Amino acid sequence: MSASERSGEPAGDTRRDGSDPVGLTPLSPVGRLAATVDRLSREVRAAQAEAEGRALIELAKGILVARLGCGPAEAARQLAELAEQSQVTPLEFAVDVINQAARDRVSEVTDAFLAATAAVRTACPDEDPDGGGSAGAGAAAEAVADSAAVRLRAAESGALAADDTQAVADALLEQALRPLGAVAVAIWAAGYDGSLTLVGSAGFPPAEAARWRYVPPDVATVARCGLTERSGQWFASLAGTGLPSVGRHQYPDGGRVAVPAGTGGRIHGVLEIVWPVPLAPQPPQVVRQVEALAELCAHTLESYTPPREPGQEPRVMPDAVELMDLADGLHDPALVLVPHLDAAGQLADFRIQHVNKRFMDPAGRPRAVVGGALLLEAYPMAAGDSELFRSVERVYATGEPFRARHMNLTALVDQVPLSAVADISVSRHGNAVLLIWRIEDETARLASLLQHAQRLGRIGGFEENLLTGEITWNGQLFDLYGRPHTSTPVPLEELAAHAHPDDAVAIGRFLRTLLHHRRPASAAFRLRRPDGVTRHVRVVAEPVLDTDDRLLLVRGACQDISAQHWTEVALAATRDQLAHTEQQAIERARLTLQLQHAIMPPEQTPLRVPDLQVAVRYRPAETEQLVGGDWYDAVMLPSGRVLLCVGDVAGHGIEAATSMVVLRNALRGLAVTGAGPGQLLSWLNIVAHHLTGGVTATAVCGLYDPARRTLRWARAGHLPPVLVRGPEARPLPLVRGMLLGAVAEAAYEEAEAQLAAGDTLLMYTDGLIERRDRPVEEALTQLLSTVRPTPNTLDQHLDRLLTYSRSDTDDDTCLVGIRVG
Repeated sequence: MSASERSGEPAGDTRRDGSDPVGLTPLSPVGRLAATVDRLSREVRAAQAEAEGRALIELAKGILVARLGCGPAEAARQLAELAEQSQVTPLEFAVDVINQAARDRVSEVTDAFLAATAAVRTACPDEDPDGGGSAGAGAAAEAVADSAAVRLRAAESGALAADDTQAVADALLEQALRPLGAVAVAIWAAGYDGSLTLVGSAGFPPAEAARWRYVPPDVATVARCGLTERSGQWFASLAGTGLPSVGRHQYPDGGRVAVPAGTGGRIHGVLEIVWPVPLAPQPPQVVRQVEALAELCAHTLESYTPPREPGQEPRVMPDAVELMDLADGLHDPALVLVPHLDAAGQLADFRIQHVNKRFMDPAGRPRAVVGGALLLEAYPMAAGDSELFRSVERVYATGEPFRARHMNLTALVDQVPLSAVADISVSRHGNAVLLIWRIEDETARLASLLQHAQRLGRIGGFEENLLTGEITWNGQLFDLYGRPHTSTPVPLEELAAHAHPDDAVAIGRFLRTLLHHRRPASAAFRLRRPDGVTRHVRVVAEPVLDTDDRLLLVRGACQDISAQHWTEVALAATRDQLAHTEQQAIERARLTLQLQHAIMPPEQTPLRVPDLQVAVRYRPAETEQLVGGDWYDAVMLPSGRVLLCVGDVAGHGIEAATSMVVLRNALRGLAVTGAGPGQLLSWLNIVAHHLTGGVTATAVCGLYDPARRTLRWARAGHLPPVLVRGPEARPLPLVRGMLLGAVAEAAYEEAEAQLAAGDTLLMYTDGLIERRDRPVEEALTQLLSTVRPTPNTLDQHLDRLLTYSRSDTDDDTCLVGIRVG
């Protein structure tokens, strides 16, 4: 039966689209030649399919000869009669005979298809008298199962008959994979170093296959994912993986499958299959088909020999005997392991073929006890948390070496676990595995700890025998001196020659104490190295005396303290700079405070006005560095009115204090013009904006007329005055007014308040009420509750406000109060 007969296509033309093979007219010479080539190719494929079918029929006849005890002719007649009775073709019946006799992976896949067919027939019983409906579904399922069995056996026959992996790839694609929708296949051979070689492909352009002939180790590809994952990798789309692979330009969005091809626990390569479109999840029957095809590839790859380049010597992999000789030459404990297969030919364990002479068992057992045993019998805990057995198994399967530091090895002795920490190395050599471990004993661990401590502390050790003159330095001391490790160490007596001349006295005192007085000594000096670098070094040494109390040797250590020295120098300079800066700040604050107190003392001489009490208070900031720009003024004008004002310049320090002086004096001078408070603030805004370096400030300004007992006032971004009348206290209504210095020109609204006998009016800066954790409205409410109880005198009232102030900003505070009557 030909391939065209099995697929149901006409034997004359297998082109699906019915177009000319090369797009040329049949009458042209080139068209005739192309048609001839296409026809010959179809005939070759048909002949190859017929040969594969004949091979399967002959194999089935051989099975019948063995089972029936008849001759070949009788077996052929029996095969034909049985096929006719079963209403199947001779090829399909032959495949059924082979499956029943072989019971291998291919027969398992066929059984799965038959089970699926039976399930379809059970779910859809034959109830349609016309043969349609469910009966058609059952017949279709049965046909699918028979077709799959024929395809797999045909692919197996083609693979076994092929003389190279390229022919295997062609047979797999045509006989088994193309009916599944695949368009290309690649067979990769895994090298001993973890590389991949494309040894067979079908469906790819020749140039693309040549470009992917070799993939170096550790390069992530689709095939390498299949090499490291035992169950295989099924990718719905190559574009979604981001991995490179052969044919990615021809089928960028197609599905990919990479399945390891291995036998007996060892992976020989990878079977990679390409679909032209994204791949949907496949049923278990298709997955098992692909795994069966990978096993066919494994049998071919098992005997695959890489082609040699011209002049290249053939690579001979060492066997277990040679590996034993190699292990005996190692200075670390080593085991030579060979695979141990179970009855089904699957890897079950590893036999410890050889134990080298340096072997040191973690449990202290002798070599004879461990040698010859299975790995999991000798070390059952290797399959535990350390995953040692899994690592050995992976190395044997893939050929990629494994290295690990500080792995925990546990051995069971009389059911008692004994553990040790070791560095592990696992590598595959031919069909054997070399396992090397280096157990870290206490002495080596302490030596390593000391070495790291010396390196981190920049400490070098030395020992000088004064009788023999032998001097011993460690590597860290050579590095400290800037000398090669092969150079001659410097004796203690020549230490001064390598130091700065100014340190000669300190070195001489050190040597006298150490050699003459025979006492431990230390010294710090500047070491001048050959490369011109000067290092600050501290040397500490002690004498060692013999039994006759004679000086035998000197041992000690040198430490590089350059970083510490320069840190101390920098700290000393920083301390000096900070002390100088602090002294300047103290002096600056003192001058600022003197200037502020000279202009605005904490208390002012009482202002003599009929029927009016005037009192002022100024409380400086608690921290001298926070000397601010708060100011106040209360003065009798030539017109008989009283100027009352408070203000607050933004910022602290001498700049804020000098700006405060300018604004206070300017307002006094402007007030004699007789202008109202709104106009006075407009002029003061011009002064703040143009004449004080662009400072900003808030202020409230009022003019009290004693004759009418009225207060005309205006504000520039400041809190309003507070009026206390009887048991009530309230702020005066807000009037519009921008803070001083913000813009070049600004207008300020005025308001007038009529005062009565006994009224108290308070003007203040925000230092009286401001808190960090509360809004200003809440702080103002607290102030109103504090000012309601009115003491007997105005001075007592202001003092009480300062005493019970809840401000926590450490800002300075100005307070001006008047009481009528």
